[in-house]
Amino acid sequence: MSSADQIQRILFEEADVRGVVTGLDASFAEVLARNDYPVRIRQLLGEMLAAVTLLSATLKFEGRLLLQAQGEGALNLLMAECSHHQQIRGIARFEGELPETDKFADMFQSGRLALTIEPAKGQRYQGVVPMEGASLAACLEDYFSRSEQLPTRIFLASDGNTAAGMLLQVLPAAEGQAEDWNRIGLLADTLTAEELLNLDNESMLYRLFHQEKCRLYEPQSLEFHCDCSRERCARALQLVGREELLEAAGQQGGSIRVDCQFCNAEYAFDREDILALTEGERPADETLH
Repeated sequence: MSSADQIQRILFEEADVRGVVTGLDASFAEVLARNDYPVRIRQLLGEMLAAVTLLSATLKFEGRLLLQAQGEGALNLLMAECSHHQQIRGIARFEGELPETDKFADMFQSGRLALTIEPAKGQRYQGVVPMEGASLAACLEDYFSRSEQLPTRIFLASDGNTAAGMLLQVLPAAEGQAEDWNRIGLLADTLTAEELLNLDNESMLYRLFHQEKCRLYEPQSLEFHCDCSRERCARALQLVGREELLEAAGQQGGSIRVDCQFCNAEYAFDREDILALTEGERPADETLH
């Protein structure tokens, strides 16, 4: 496949175009191991993860990038994240029978697609992506065309067990870009999903662009990682009133249990924990019962 669990940037030496290629294997398997998804959901989640890793490689920031699709039908959530450390996680939520359609937008009822940047420092930014395309790639291309005004081509593929993607984009403020962009775009259009999933990066690059002067940067490794913690759950609970927390604990057998839907970790907070959290008797990062 596209070199497994890696992101690699593509340098076109004589064209005002940049590129990125990604492949997910073991990292994707770690995401899937936490939940039992049907094949169609696995494929869509794989494409979401491939897309968010590609997009993260075009940004220079410390924090994480989130790609989230929501709807009101049987499939109500697809979410994928990638941090600046190339750590990924993802989740899907669905209930009932999925629509019989290959069009991405039609998988969601009253669907919304959003791209969110959460920097380690600074303000959170969210852009709304039009959910009108036949595929996730088409929706994202439309977003870049409308909001960033950067011609962009995105290729995504997933077989439900692995996922891969390639992004090509005109460099910001590039001059004489049209001829280069049209030529490279025509070459990229010959790429098939099977090639994207099965060829390693160098072979794919040669297959598509052997007439161009281009090369791959050193790869960056991708891995599954969930940054949930007891401390973060405690901080979230502190935003809720004490009486509400105690009432919820009573209804749940004496303790509140917070589950991470990304990795299935569970954190329990009993009455003593709740009193400490709401009265500040202990620091939130101190070990609780």
